Amino acid sequence: MRSTWWPLAAITLGNFMLLIDVTIVNTALPQVAHGLDASFTSLQWVMDIYALALAALLMVAGSAADLFGRRRLYLLGLTVFALSSLICGLAPDAGVLIAARAVQGIGAAAMFATNTPLLMATYSGRARGVAFGVWGGTSGAAAAVGPVLGGVLTEYVDWRAIFLVNLPLTAIAVWITLRTVGESRGAPGARIDWPGAVSFTVCAGALTYGLMRGGEEGWSDTRAVVALTGAALALIVFIVVERGARQPLLDLRLLRRPSFAVLMAAALLLQAAAFPYLTYAGLWLQSVLDMSPVRAGLAVTPMAGVALVVGAAGGRLLEKVAPGRTLGGGLLLVGAGALVNATLVDASSHWAALAPGLALSGLGIGLAMPVLVSAALGAAPPERAGMASGAVNTFRQLGYALGIAVLGTVFSARVRDAVSDSGAIPPQSSGRAADAITGGHADAVIAAAPPDHAAAARTLVHESFAVGLDRIFVISGITALAAGLLVLAVVRGRPKPPAPERQPGPSPTEPVAA
Repeated sequence: MRSTWWPLAAITLGNFMLLIDVTIVNTALPQVAHGLDASFTSLQWVMDIYALALAALLMVAGSAADLFGRRRLYLLGLTVFALSSLICGLAPDAGVLIAARAVQGIGAAAMFATNTPLLMATYSGRARGVAFGVWGGTSGAAAAVGPVLGGVLTEYVDWRAIFLVNLPLTAIAVWITLRTVGESRGAPGARIDWPGAVSFTVCAGALTYGLMRGGEEGWSDTRAVVALTGAALALIVFIVVERGARQPLLDLRLLRRPSFAVLMAAALLLQAAAFPYLTYAGLWLQSVLDMSPVRAGLAVTPMAGVALVVGAAGGRLLEKVAPGRTLGGGLLLVGAGALVNATLVDASSHWAALAPGLALSGLGIGLAMPVLVSAALGAAPPERAGMASGAVNTFRQLGYALGIAVLGTVFSARVRDAVSDSGAIPPQSSGRAADAITGGHADAVIAAAPPDHAAAARTLVHESFAVGLDRIFVISGITALAAGLLVLAVVRGRPKPPAPERQPGPSPTEPVAA
């Protein structure tokens, strides 16, 4: 196995798996809810904990790769990813599934942090450009394929297959890596900023838990207050630690640059506004509109499909346009797409009502995503390129995790209010009915209604779900529009000319093509 492209195959296969596991779960959520009797909050954590672990550990995984070896950490990440996928596929209850998804995210962080450094160390010249092009295209394909593949496996095999399918793929990736990928490390003297890593992880985890807990139990709930307070204290500790660290995870002086700070905010807000609402739209398609998993997966592909085409076709056309304009314009289109969804989707809508808004958002994603990392690299000093790339990817994943938490909280509250205000459900039962609707058990609410009230119960399900979707579409749209305007106002300048080719051995997660 001496072909030039075998290392690329091993690395892109791992990248494809870790990215597809962000979206492949969406179309299986109703079946997970029924199979494990999972609550709405549990479904949120199934989606959220993976992205949260990936975001929290991405930068420290890159530091560990520099210190202990990128190939070694990539193989360790593949192994952890495979074992946790097996546990996910065999999970007897929601708690085990959530815990296994967290471990899966840890493995994914090790894989993601080592992808681009391994490519940089393996390829040079024109081959490096081809390798990053293929790797970036695979990243886009994962977003497009995930919902459909999840639907196919769920409908024709079982929801557990969406995790078990990772086992043979990781085995292939490990075998190719062992035979073809060489070892590389960072500069001598690299160290891991453990205090920074721990405080950042605690901050991200406590903030996400506090948002979910407050939305479920009320903002005066003791656990929610403690979690949110803990997140604030952990953030303060992180800032203090990073200011004094010799080799920080994130050099906070970068955030003094307005363009860089705004780009980090844009990375977080783009991911929070563009993708998390698909989780709740997927529940609507299956549990309310009674669509099959395959059809539900196909219904949400306009976003990823358009984004993939635009990102691939528009790269060269837009390379002479200032990154701030492309990114800002893309965010505005993402926001417009979400607001179109808010306008078109109501209690009587069919799945096709989603298509125009998803396609418009996909156009914005295709414009914004390819330039996000390059813009961040351009806003940072050359010696901080690896750190800038790692930071922007961390903020992207954190945005997804926080988006799931915030939109889920808003969605659940709106559905609960709609059920309570309708008067169709007795007050003492309205809370349970709302939980069933949001948790993918809408059919149970209809089945529990007396025969002469079944039609009213069905109307209530459709109306309450539409109210919840409308609110999260509006929030997503306003968030993306605000981020787009901020980028256009602050991020200026023409794209920089290509830098001279650097020697192998970059900092972790440098530069991401998609």
